[in-house]
Amino acid sequence: MEHIETFIAGAWRNASGPKYATEYPADGSQVATLHAATAADVDEAVQAAERARLQPAWAGLKPHERAGILYRIAAGIRARAEELAQLQRLDNGKPVNETRALVASAAGTFQFFAAAAETLEDSITPSRGDYVSMSVHEPLGVVGAITPWNSPIASEAQKLAPALAAGCAVVFKPAEITPRMAIELARIAQQAGVPDGIISVLPGKGSVVGDALVRHPLVRRIAFTGGTTVGLGIARLAAERLMPVSLELGGKSPTIVCADADLDHAVAGVLFGIFSSSGESCIAGSRAFVHASVYEEFKRRLVAAVGQLRVGDPASEQTQMGPLVSRSHRESVERYVQLGVDEGGKVLAGGQRPVGGIYDRGSYYLPTIIEGLPNQARMCQEEIFGPVLALLPWTDEADLIAQCNDSAYGLASGIWTSDYKAAWRLGAALQTGTVWINTYKLFSVSTPFGGVKMSGVGREKGRLGILEYMNQKSYYWGTNAAPLPWSR
Repeated sequence: MEHIETFIAGAWRNASGPKYATEYPADGSQVATLHAATAADVDEAVQAAERARLQPAWAGLKPHERAGILYRIAAGIRARAEELAQLQRLDNGKPVNETRALVASAAGTFQFFAAAAETLEDSITPSRGDYVSMSVHEPLGVVGAITPWNSPIASEAQKLAPALAAGCAVVFKPAEITPRMAIELARIAQQAGVPDGIISVLPGKGSVVGDALVRHPLVRRIAFTGGTTVGLGIARLAAERLMPVSLELGGKSPTIVCADADLDHAVAGVLFGIFSSSGESCIAGSRAFVHASVYEEFKRRLVAAVGQLRVGDPASEQTQMGPLVSRSHRESVERYVQLGVDEGGKVLAGGQRPVGGIYDRGSYYLPTIIEGLPNQARMCQEEIFGPVLALLPWTDEADLIAQCNDSAYGLASGIWTSDYKAAWRLGAALQTGTVWINTYKLFSVSTPFGGVKMSGVGREKGRLGILEYMNQKSYYWGTNAAPLPWSR
């Protein structure tokens, strides 16, 4: 077990709160100890960030010079790729092949926003008088970034990279149980030339660290990924200060299988959409609506395929599903499955813990399929954040759309069909921020991402994602030869 220091206000040290340990979800062993941050640490970090962002060493950099630092961060991540992937595996129990992909994604994010920084253009706007008018953008200031436990390094890169590209300073509050990736990103950024004070990492409880960060008067923006309940609390506090936020929250994403779908592709896609990451994903396709004409065949293939999924040791490259992040989270998933049964659902696969060997030591749960529930059932309406799929038949397209949209959430959706016109029609009708057609859970940093309804506000990624961390300012340069006539 290793003791970890964190990076606060330009110094590597322990935070000033109580000591705690992180656990490896695969076997329950303690892998690291560190100290939680306090409200005093938040104030120190934010004050240092405000000072550092105004110094010439950061504020005086040209966009291409900031871009050079981001390119070096990307290179630093790639140089330590395998080490970072293994550390993230120990943090949250994801299979190592998945953590490798997340590390690669983080490096790509820094590379993309480096290019965005050095190619972003301001504009001279059309004049309507004797003046030249300009629209320019300036960094917001100190940003508070609050990130989740399910995909730490990718989530943190999606906030840190555009904020640095914009010229901001960032104070991180990583998930209490998965602090390692934010700390290592701060180390890589320091080595890449980010001035001390521009980045701080404050592990600990959201009720302490997150609350103090959101309330701090020098924090100019909050970028949050996490649960809807916490997101609503942040939105209320931000509203009191008229502070901009981006909130990437929960989901209960529908996946539609049409009568003409290629069932081989649809089965593989639905499996990947809900059971990869052990279902611990905001975009998990947790409601599968399957046309009645192919429902039985699809169900047969899906149940058979679920039985072949490899649930096991995250360190093995053969593993497809690792453990859930904690025993308490597994208990939450189990309560939802029992609720589904109590509501009249039938378990077709899974619905229990695997037993024996490593399974008894870790927080494992089998991939689960339940049918026979109406879309109004709680199990079909509330986010489970685990490997549980509700299977529902459909016949009428209008009713299908109504059921898909009958959800508080609107993050993502999927459509499986051979008819491109139907795909376009259904996609236009779905109230979600992302629609996948004949694929699922694929991402590009160049494409904006976010949700509607209770799935959040704002967007991350995309070339203009850098503007989320900037204020727009207008300039008017007078060109009139005579004085303004009003004073005459």
